[in-house]
Amino acid sequence: MADPNVNESVRQQHLIDETLELLVTYYGGVLSEEELDQKMNLLLHAIDVARRSHDGQFRRSGEPYIFHPLRVAHLAARNWMDFDSICAAMLHDVVEDTPVTLAEIEKDFGYKIAFLINGLTKADDEHLSREALRNQTYRRQLLTAIEDVRALCLKFWDRIDNLQTIKALAPEKQRLIAEETERIYVPLALRLGMGYVASELDALSLAVLEPDSYEEYQKTLASLRVTMQPWLRQIRGRIINTLESYKLSVHVNDRWRSFSLLAARAVHRGFPKLYTMEIDVGRTMDAYVALGLLHGMFPPIPGKLEDHLTVPSPHGYQALHTTVQADQYRMRVEITTHKLARFNRSGVLAPGFDFHEARFQELVKTLLEGNASVVDVERLRLATSNVRVYTPTGADRVLPEGSSVLDFAFEIHEELGLHAQYGMVNGKHRGLDFHLMDGDQVEIIRSAEPEVRSKWLEWAITSKALNSIRRYLRNHPAEKPVPAKTAPEGAEKSAGGDA
Repeated sequence: MADPNVNESVRQQHLIDETLELLVTYYGGVLSEEELDQKMNLLLHAIDVARRSHDGQFRRSGEPYIFHPLRVAHLAARNWMDFDSICAAMLHDVVEDTPVTLAEIEKDFGYKIAFLINGLTKADDEHLSREALRNQTYRRQLLTAIEDVRALCLKFWDRIDNLQTIKALAPEKQRLIAEETERIYVPLALRLGMGYVASELDALSLAVLEPDSYEEYQKTLASLRVTMQPWLRQIRGRIINTLESYKLSVHVNDRWRSFSLLAARAVHRGFPKLYTMEIDVGRTMDAYVALGLLHGMFPPIPGKLEDHLTVPSPHGYQALHTTVQADQYRMRVEITTHKLARFNRSGVLAPGFDFHEARFQELVKTLLEGNASVVDVERLRLATSNVRVYTPTGADRVLPEGSSVLDFAFEIHEELGLHAQYGMVNGKHRGLDFHLMDGDQVEIIRSAEPEVRSKWLEWAITSKALNSIRRYLRNHPAEKPVPAKTAPEGAEKSAGGDA
């Protein structure tokens, strides 16, 4: 009979070897041989410390604890995280669950790794309730993310592994973890351009919260995949042969829709709603060539073409989306480049991704304003969906869904926001509290003097607007009556292209 300890050692070594191989692949070409050796030795030391620290510890499932940090490190390495991050992933539970202190970690591994681990460590205070401790933990994670967003990304991998192995926990504990993931971590992953991560977190959480729907969905999907594979194999072959005949470097992936509440409602519509073919090519120009060739092979469905190569989606997703009539089936297709496919998968972590760090930091600071023990989860939820609106000159601005005319004014310029009186939305008069829709054109009509009111705090949702309004009200405490939302006589329009 096989020795289980031998099997466990083989599994551990397999995870370690794959993690090291990924790191060498990603960073071997940019580091000198000496630097690579130093970083490899530091990671091997981190693995050794984690093994010794967690020796004799087991998860509720009976599995040796060391497998958890090994899997988290492996997930992090698969998504382009660097050596410091992988070391932190290996050690992320050492301070929380073993006698090793953060000071000892900093002494052995340096400030950066210790800083990341501190951001992943739960708050601990015997005088606080469980809920207060949970909020303090959120705040610590978000404050750490302001300085180093890698800490938040490591938390995603940690949570994914916990959700994948959650069945050993009590049902109520499972539900609490899943609800927390839905409220906090899914929106944050979307905010970092990590759509695939958000989908995975969402599906794993809903598997706990909606187990019957999840099981039914998975059975339907499994059956459909078996049924469609022969046809898909033929279609893939035709597409690859056609694109390669035009000298395009092409890679084709099948993507079956992850479980979500929307997916569950669409499941009865079958293949067209549950499958997407991903086509990756070498260059942006090749993507448009591939689109033309695809439409030459299969008739496109009118109104289904979206170009997010030239205008990325609000969360940074970059691809051409189309739906074609491929023989007897409608089929959704996404075409992008090999490089942009990495962006679409890993967002902020992918090399070269255009991460608007200042905007993210601004959002996080807003979430932490007000009550020192509570994170503004509702504002986080609103910030995960965006709308794109336009000035009269055609310049675009991306705002959180639910943004008002007032938010738009402050997005253009603080002075315009302070002097805003009302807006012209698509040529129609609208009050400052009017909620904007995707594609709206907005012009701000301004007054000669600021007319800021405390009521404005209820109309705005962006941190830029809220911070400016609060600052003005602190410096100008005397408040006049709130003016009517009609265009006053003599109001002047904003100058030039400001709005």
